[in-house]
Amino acid sequence: MEGYPLNPIAIDLGPLQVHWYGLIIGFGIALGFYLATKESERLGWDKEMFADLLIWAIPAAIICARLYYVIFQWGYYSQNPGDIIKIWNGGIAIHGALIGAVATAIIFSRVKKISFWKLADIAAPSLILGQAIGRWGNFMNQEAHGGEVSRSFLEGLSLPDFIINQMYIDGTYYHPTFLYESIWNLLGFALLMWLRKVNLKRGEIFLTYVIWYSIGRFFVEGLRTDSLMLTDSLRIAQVISLVLIAGAVTLFVIRRKNKENVPYDSQLG
Repeated sequence: MEGYPLNPIAIDLGPLQVHWYGLIIGFGIALGFYLATKESERLGWDKEMFADLLIWAIPAAIICARLYYVIFQWGYYSQNPGDIIKIWNGGIAIHGALIGAVATAIIFSRVKKISFWKLADIAAPSLILGQAIGRWGNFMNQEAHGGEVSRSFLEGLSLPDFIINQMYIDGTYYHPTFLYESIWNLLGFALLMWLRKVNLKRGEIFLTYVIWYSIGRFFVEGLRTDSLMLTDSLRIAQVISLVLIAGAVTLFVIRRKNKENVPYDSQLG
């Protein structure tokens, strides 16, 4: 039997509404920040380093994530400009956020005269964990889902009722693609944490993150019904995922050939 969907609003004080979407993303950022700070301390960095970075990276990521989404949905937003700022209703493109965050980290590392690759290695597990958590914001908004399925299909996945009921939208059940990607990202988080114990070159944990996330995103995106499209048949996220995989693998090979191995735990410079 179909149940009621969950309320996307966590706190309703009349003119002030706090959405679960924002709270969940905020929690993901906070947890990622904690993990990155602990790891930077372990490696001998100033514990305030990531606090200083986030002051710039969070606004840049949010702005770029929204701009990315708006640009590829300009047909709608050109007619509804007032909706451009309504990020609480969804419409945050993770690839846009990553562009903003990475660009900020590159500039930050140059200003602070620190290694960008080391910074990226420390941040990579936090990024993918934050993404795993953030997908539950999409769940609360009943967005980023896949195509139509039956209730029996969802029950066959042994999903709890609250997920099945939330996937019942306008009289139809849908693939919980948010969940598929969240699980994939959690597995990626476990992999990256394990790789911290492996003898890798600086930057390879971050490159592994790019490859792992992009592989999962490519396949999950193929199931979604709300993809940003480059053409009638090309999904933007899938194209970008393939480019990122190719770029990360190329960098992996080039850097392996040109630089000596440096254990992750000794990356203190």
